[in-house]
Amino acid sequence: MSARKEMPGRMLRLLSLLQSRREWSGHELADRLGVTERTVRRDVERLRALDYPVTGTTGTAGGYRLGSGAHLPPLQLDDDEAIAVAVSLVGAAGAGVSGMAESSMSALAKLEQVLPARLRPQLAAVGSAAEAIPRPGVPQVDPGALAVLARCCRNHELVAFDYHGRQRGTTRRRVEPHQLLTLAGRWYLLAFDPERDDWRIFRVDRITAVSPVLHRFTPRVVDGPSYLVESFVSAQYRHKVALTVEAPADAVTSTFEGVVRGTVEPLGPSSCRVRFSADTSGMLLTQVAAVAALGPIAVEQASPETAALISRVGERLQRSFLALSNDQADSEGQDAGGE
Repeated sequence: MSARKEMPGRMLRLLSLLQSRREWSGHELADRLGVTERTVRRDVERLRALDYPVTGTTGTAGGYRLGSGAHLPPLQLDDDEAIAVAVSLVGAAGAGVSGMAESSMSALAKLEQVLPARLRPQLAAVGSAAEAIPRPGVPQVDPGALAVLARCCRNHELVAFDYHGRQRGTTRRRVEPHQLLTLAGRWYLLAFDPERDDWRIFRVDRITAVSPVLHRFTPRVVDGPSYLVESFVSAQYRHKVALTVEAPADAVTSTFEGVVRGTVEPLGPSSCRVRFSADTSGMLLTQVAAVAALGPIAVEQASPETAALISRVGERLQRSFLALSNDQADSEGQDAGGE
């Protein structure tokens, strides 16, 4: 019987935890496993006896880490983790990263080979039955640039790159990278710009010539996802619409999608005021229609081009569906007369 098959369930869970992140304290591991820290120390010694390279440090800041090496045993994943990895790899095919479709499927095939036999059918089923369809029009991101930015975020290392902005042309930037974020298929880098003494959001598809500066920084505290959403809402865009709708605020918020920026101000339990802005008036068209489907609306403000577009489309839709209703009524009348 192999050494791995002789391992009790608790030690497999311990190994899985050690593989899930860089370092754990003895207290954290004991809490996760429901045992004492003394038991954790004994289990770690058993893993070492099976040639698992677990390193440990003592003291208040001490902890355990699974080291790297040529003889590192196979990756340990439980059933839910294996499915999560498979779904993530399938989803990566439509994630807006150049060449990721082929790479993700290749990685899924390799992962299937190294996992325990009992997990392979589940992984194979997800890989063969699921497929992500890339969103049309979403700019593609260079995977090499994405990897360098991710590494600099993790290591708290300054990074320099050329940024191709919409208005200022190309500028060389040197920033403290904090986090990579995705929204509506687009990748964004949240970073602190020391030269401007403020946080900045960069679209990763506009970043080129990425290079680590090999100088570390002390990370600052910021809620990345909230900052990204708030920056979109506060951004100034040419095309805008403000309206009130007879619908609850949470119902309206749930319609937000893509890169349309919006704020919702509750006016009561069943009504709210909504403000939208976007790069193009076409982006606002679908969002306004989605809100109008929830209840009666009253438009308070709209940029001229947006107002003209929505009115024109609305009139065309009304004429088309009115004609369709008339045709259907005529058809029903003829059928009734025939009887």
